[in-house]
Amino acid sequence: MIEPMQFPLAAVVGAEALKLALCLTAIDPKIGGVLIEGPRGMAKSTLARGLADLLGSAEQQPPFVTLPLGATEERLVGTLDLDAALGQGKAQFSPGVLAHADGGVLYVDEVNLLPDPLVDLLLDVAASGTNRIERDGISHRHSARFVLIGTMNPEEGELRPQLLDRFGLNVSLDELPEPQARQQIIRRRLAFDSDPQGFCAEWAGAQQDLRERCQAARARLEQIALDDQALAWITERCFAAGVDGLRADLVWLRAARAHAAWRGSEHIDEEDVTAVAEFALRHRRREAPAQQPPSPATAQSPASSNASAGQGGDSGALPAQPVAAGPRREVPNWAKKP
Repeated sequence: MIEPMQFPLAAVVGAEALKLALCLTAIDPKIGGVLIEGPRGMAKSTLARGLADLLGSAEQQPPFVTLPLGATEERLVGTLDLDAALGQGKAQFSPGVLAHADGGVLYVDEVNLLPDPLVDLLLDVAASGTNRIERDGISHRHSARFVLIGTMNPEEGELRPQLLDRFGLNVSLDELPEPQARQQIIRRRLAFDSDPQGFCAEWAGAQQDLRERCQAARARLEQIALDDQALAWITERCFAAGVDGLRADLVWLRAARAHAAWRGSEHIDEEDVTAVAEFALRHRRREAPAQQPPSPATAQSPASSNASAGQGGDSGALPAQPVAAGPRREVPNWAKKP
């Protein structure tokens, strides 16, 4: 079966934030995939399909597998033939979507419309990299390592917070393109539809450059230290944003390192931390709780209030939104290497 040609990611007009997030995920798949939010007609699926090409090479393309919206649990995880187990002494496994996606990209369109049990199972396997099927005391397991890409239209329903958190990065396509950009989008789409092979040949050079840049960044990734200074910047901002748990810190640190590799740097700079902040925080940030006014019994007198103000009465609370960081600070003692 011949796979249809895919629209080259290098030819996509605009959506620079999403293209960057996809490239970072191609550089370090351990980031945990990308959740793409946006209304209909924003080319979410076209952009997602471009990721598979970045993970592979010109000679070898990893699989790009789509999970159908109406899929059953057996379709997702696969099935075990118990009759074969009784007759032949071993279980016969029929692979599902997870097995076919191993080593590539698993794309879930309208992930917010999937039943909760199916989403729970999907994300657990994405985190562990192993799919295990058990039936009547017989079990089978196989590798299921893939980059998870989900798309959703927030107007059609939200994901539960704990499921949102399992996606490494989150990007929203909510900005309408300008008229000139819209014209360019339409022209390229029409050119691709009329001659897919010719269009891809025209963009082959730019696509190859993008692929090679991701491959080079992937090769230098392990030489870039996950240093204490970058960790200090990130943990302070996660705390300021009221983020629950520690997944955001880890994802953010990995994404910042991938961004440094993308730039060709040998270490993580503050610009790398800032560049990926919104990707890591957008779906995890909580508004800071409103401060309650003091009760009459505990209210300070004007004299004591003035005294407190003179001693630095500012609470020191940081803003909930990420901001451009200030000058480089001394690493706290607990963050320094022994």
